Amino acid sequence: MSKAIDVRNPRTGKFDYVIIPPPAKLLAQQCSRLRRSQKSWQQLGIEGRVEALQQWKQVISSGREKLTEALVNDTGRVSISVMEIDSFVSSIDRWCKVAPELLQESQKNTAIPFIELKQTAVPYPLVGVISPWNFPLLLSTIDTIPALLAGCAVIVKPSEIAPRFVAPLLAALNNVPKLRDVLNFVEGAAETGSALIENVDLVCFTGGVETGRKVAETAAKYFIPAFLELGGKDPAIVLESADLDLATSAILWGSVVNTGQSCQSIERIYVAESIMEPFVKQLVDKAQRLKLAYPTAESGEIGPIIAERQAAIVSDHLLDAAELGAVVHCGGEIETHGGGWWCRPTVLTQVNHTMKVMTEETFGPIMPVMSFSTVEEAITLANDSIYGLSAAVFAGSDAEAIEVARQIDAGGISINDASLTALVHEGEKNSFKFSGLGGSRMGKTGLTRFMRKKAFLVKTNSGSDPWWFDNK
Repeated sequence: MSKAIDVRNPRTGKFDYVIIPPPAKLLAQQCSRLRRSQKSWQQLGIEGRVEALQQWKQVISSGREKLTEALVNDTGRVSISVMEIDSFVSSIDRWCKVAPELLQESQKNTAIPFIELKQTAVPYPLVGVISPWNFPLLLSTIDTIPALLAGCAVIVKPSEIAPRFVAPLLAALNNVPKLRDVLNFVEGAAETGSALIENVDLVCFTGGVETGRKVAETAAKYFIPAFLELGGKDPAIVLESADLDLATSAILWGSVVNTGQSCQSIERIYVAESIMEPFVKQLVDKAQRLKLAYPTAESGEIGPIIAERQAAIVSDHLLDAAELGAVVHCGGEIETHGGGWWCRPTVLTQVNHTMKVMTEETFGPIMPVMSFSTVEEAITLANDSIYGLSAAVFAGSDAEAIEVARQIDAGGISINDASLTALVHEGEKNSFKFSGLGGSRMGKTGLTRFMRKKAFLVKTNSGSDPWWFDNK
């Protein structure tokens, strides 16, 4: 019998939920069952798979209240949970709309006149998805939905920190037998995730760099592909020509939405020294208007820190910055209310790259602001990181901002806005440096990466090929 895991409520601090991971043998059996069912799922064709996913969406939508309640208990927030469900539902529609075109076979001539190329692709039988706690529903399904439409079976291991949403998803899944046979969610911690990798044909992982490296090593051992979406330390560059009102509003949202618990959060802000003072003043004024979502989840915009260990990291970064000379303009400490951990939007100046808050992923509502004297210096500072997930550039014109953005080592760069990769999914992007590995989960390749390409090279004439041996 596997050992039960107690789950903490981020608002109350109480351990009020329990999950029981499956034994390794049972997990292996579940994976075998999913793999056996995958052939029938693939043979349904794209129309049949679209129909099954749409049925699941309808069942989820009809019982939306239970899913919302579970997500709120997982994360301690309301508005973001509602948005997360909306994004999940819309992603089903988006992928169902584009999948038929992406899965079409093609036929064309080759450089050799009598050889024709027929191009097709086949899905990986079983995809494993290991997802984090900050957006429990969205990040457990962002890879799952396109993989299913590609014809794969999928097994998902969400974070043990925020697992409550799984029960209503599985209840809805039981109403769609064709989908139930090829999709399952399993509860557990790191040990379950490791066992899952040993039983799948491809793995998608979203989480920290340290764990991501272990996932990649295990995947390499079993000779399967690994798609990794890892940490970020996203920079924002604000040039002298930028609209300060726009820049401060966008950066504030990009830094503290979901209490800063997002991979694509703005965590470093570089501002032209000529506008540093008014920029900081506007940012602080706007940050101080935001309130904690306490005593009720509707009381404000800033929810609790979901993971207890993350509160310790945020606190450590703030203490380190203070000891090294950072100036706190607002916020600046971890608070406890009702058993939960909270942090108000925090603006820091007099920061530099010797501080953890400028070099390590904080994952909290912290906005360290540093000035620069030249554009070249700003680019150098932005690229002085082991991460390269995304970034933002603000300038008086798109052309000026894009010229700077071209020199930033990051996959998705918002121009005169912030953290747009959380909302816009059409643009293909790769993670740079230690922020990830593998094909883009955005754009068309978000689906086609779950398929192995096959080429049929068809000889169309009956004569001898000029490269054959002359046996006459």
